[in-house]
Amino acid sequence: MARRYDPDRRGRIVDAAIRVVARDGIAGVSHRTVAAEADVPLGSTTYHFASLDELLVAALRRADDGFAATARRSAALTDPDCDLAAELARTVGGWLTDERSDAELCYELYLAALRRPALRPVAGEWAEQVAVALAHRVDRETARAVAALVDGVCVQVLVTGEAYDEEYVRGALRRIIGGETSSPGGAAAG
Repeated sequence: MARRYDPDRRGRIVDAAIRVVARDGIAGVSHRTVAAEADVPLGSTTYHFASLDELLVAALRRADDGFAATARRSAALTDPDCDLAAELARTVGGWLTDERSDAELCYELYLAALRRPALRPVAGEWAEQVAVALAHRVDRETARAVAALVDGVCVQVLVTGEAYDEEYVRGALRRIIGGETSSPGGAAAG
């Protein structure tokens, strides 16, 4: 039987792994489940990905690319005159509501780095990407603080099921960015 040329197979396997994680969580990922989801022979998954960690790294990178695409569409990164805190809060809110399944998937893979050290470098790249993306608006340390706040808010909303509070996040971002401070009585001074 002739070997079929399939240049997109690796990408289809990664997409299948993402669907398996979205449906069954990290625990549901195996070469066998991903091969079945991708409709490819089991040997294809092990040919393209020597280990599950290697496959999960590719899936995490793909998930990060999805958030990066959302962020790139945001005026926070494209319009130097926009209200940075307001635009970031709006973008995060959209991701957590309109694209919630993408956010859940991204954080499922991101938090898998706790138990899978191979994922840690990729998980750490997210904060670095935020710092680079915001470099034209804020200094590096501020960008890192923004990334930490966004991470914390996303985890809280996703894990607790609480509604996203855009006003709260906008105020917190303003305090970090320096565009607004709170007085001791709680009123904002701008």
